[in-house]
Amino acid sequence: MPRVKVALPDTFSFTTEIPVRVTDLNYGGHVGNDAMLGLLHEARVHFLRSIGVPNDYDAVTKLGLIMVDVAVEYKGEAFHGDVLRVQMAGNDLNKYGFDVVYHVHNQAGKEIARAKTGMLCFDYNTHKLRLLPEELAAQLQ
Repeated sequence: MPRVKVALPDTFSFTTEIPVRVTDLNYGGHVGNDAMLGLLHEARVHFLRSIGVPNDYDAVTKLGLIMVDVAVEYKGEAFHGDVLRVQMAGNDLNKYGFDVVYHVHNQAGKEIARAKTGMLCFDYNTHKLRLLPEELAAQLQ
């Protein structure tokens, strides 16, 4: 089976920093794969807020986003006390959603991971996909 390769865009529209907590470590003493998903989720919330999406779920309207796939290509280890610099960009917009691409480095500039999450617009009232709002599409481009 071929290894996962995450293609990075030429430019990133947003960068945030996320500290590595002791609870993010696994038995090997570095960030575990499950914790990396949580760190990427936190970074994605920062990214979405930066483009005017306060939450990926609105409890009043019950409209939101749902993650439908994820790919992570690990490049190095991250440890407790590291501050991860996460660059992000919206990518591959389509009728119902978009991808978020992540490039993760530690505070010393060492590459830690490349990742991609597929996000679709979702109506939790009907449990069906909904069209990507034009305003959101414009912010992602």
